[in-house]
Amino acid sequence: MIFRRTILKQDLVKKLYPDCRSLSAALQQLRRDIEICPELKEKIARTGHTRRHYYNRQQLLIILEHFCITLDEFELL
Repeated sequence: MIFRRTILKQDLVKKLYPDCRSLSAALQQLRRDIEICPELKEKIARTGHTRRHYYNRQQLLIILEHFCITLDEFELL
């Protein structure tokens, strides 16, 4: 299994929110979920600059941990 250094936010939300009508709605839902939890927002900010279109691997792992999803489960989604 190949692990990329970065993941596009669009690819992330497609897997986390498969029932959303549009990609922009899914991105907005992810932003809401991050804003609700200040600890999550702080952890993401501490791991590096939040790029406009993608998360780095550490940020991805933090988000998946918040949703109680392992990296292997995420790859299978």
